[in-house]
Amino acid sequence: MARTIRKLTAADASYLYLETPEVPMHIGSMAIFQLPDNYRGDFFEDLKTMIGRRLHLAPMLRWKLAHTPLDIDHPSWTEDDQFDIDRHIFRGALPAPSDHATLQRIVGWLHAKLLNRARPLWEVYVFDCLPDNQVAIYSKMHHACIDGGAGAAMAQIIYDASPSPREVDAPPAPKTPTTDDGRDFVSALVASSLEFWTLGEQERLSASVEVPRTGKSDLVSVLVDSAIQGLHQRNKFLAGLPQVIEMANELGNKLIGASRLDDLRKLVAPPTIINGSISSERSYATVTLPMTRMKAIAAKSGTKLNDVVLAVSSGVVREHLLEQGALPEKSLTAFVPISTREAGDSSASNKVMGMICSLHTEIEDQKQRLEAIVADSAKSKELTSPFRRLAPLVEDSIALGSPMGNQLFALVYSRSNLPNVLPPAVNVAISNVPGPRVALYANGAELLHSYPVSIVTHGMGLNITLQSYRDHLDFGFTAAANILPNVQSLADAMPIELDRLERAWGLAAS
Repeated sequence: MARTIRKLTAADASYLYLETPEVPMHIGSMAIFQLPDNYRGDFFEDLKTMIGRRLHLAPMLRWKLAHTPLDIDHPSWTEDDQFDIDRHIFRGALPAPSDHATLQRIVGWLHAKLLNRARPLWEVYVFDCLPDNQVAIYSKMHHACIDGGAGAAMAQIIYDASPSPREVDAPPAPKTPTTDDGRDFVSALVASSLEFWTLGEQERLSASVEVPRTGKSDLVSVLVDSAIQGLHQRNKFLAGLPQVIEMANELGNKLIGASRLDDLRKLVAPPTIINGSISSERSYATVTLPMTRMKAIAAKSGTKLNDVVLAVSSGVVREHLLEQGALPEKSLTAFVPISTREAGDSSASNKVMGMICSLHTEIEDQKQRLEAIVADSAKSKELTSPFRRLAPLVEDSIALGSPMGNQLFALVYSRSNLPNVLPPAVNVAISNVPGPRVALYANGAELLHSYPVSIVTHGMGLNITLQSYRDHLDFGFTAAANILPNVQSLADAMPIELDRLERAWGLAAS
């Protein structure tokens, strides 16, 4: 029997419950590499062999889901005892003319396909047929098992800091499985109960006593584990209740006054043509902008790089809606993810929340628009700060990860066309993923660009995610094909909008 690793947190499991054929919940990247002129091997086979030798560096790549009977509790990660690397790494093919535009269309098509839940939730496609001796790697992994902060483990098995692949120690010998004895579980449960009740009242509320689980998949064991988990979460919530009350008071004080209420009204998204029910098809496009030019605008305006990214993205979306005669009078809003991962935390679980920022698309002047975005972003961060402290207390709440309830909600919402009727929560997602400032290599090939491929949902048909690498910013535009069939037009408009923003701040466009 496969060894159980751990049960998914409610935050991780929610990505499974909210997934539908129209809304796959995986994230990915499209990386472009330059092969050495003297490369004579088979890059696909060589890369697959290298990844196979390094799989032990990212143990989550061998984990698959084990569901509970009737989905009455969260699934668990278990080791895939039938793991086959050939089911996860594939050689991709491009039709003529086999260029980057064709690659982007194929990546959009691949990104729309659900991952097979009977296997570990990741896939890699290698395209070694690009012109100019270039190759591409498209990879995707389900958001239930990894987020941007934990992606370092995945990067370890693919990338090196030099053209020569580094030597990796052999995987440790597998541990001998221990005999599962029900008496051990009962003894551990009694011991943890005694430890808990010998503490004082305040100590009990703040203690993190490790409560054992059976770890079995039969119905009775699942019910026992679920009950234990419920008690554990109750104690965790009670321990954090003073923080919740403090956060509520802090938030209430921040919202007092007409000006603060006006700030909240700015964060209500208007309905637009890029918000509605989405199809199961994706369009995808990329663009690269120089980091030096973006930072020069940030320095001249006294802002940060993230604010400049929001301003350039705002201008592009604004122009698109103007061309369609569909720009609302009220400003569009953006969902901006924020990592809550502590320094040094490389666990394969989600540690992320987000804030809503006004894009001020109602402002025509680029300089004034950036200034308004900066002012309102600061207010959004201030309103979000109390919730960031609350995130660890609710990341495993029962309501957040209710299996049957969330799956039923996702299905009904997807089939009801409600996103075409209800106002959107936000208009667009804009995310900035920090990347390395030094050159990276994969099996001797130099990484040129790493374009993110992300998630769109019902009610939000466009996602703009960028990753910094060396001295540039790689933007990936992921869109629902029924909302934005030609998302390349938005990507192509980014350099033009950057020129306009530079001129608005008195910088010479280059």
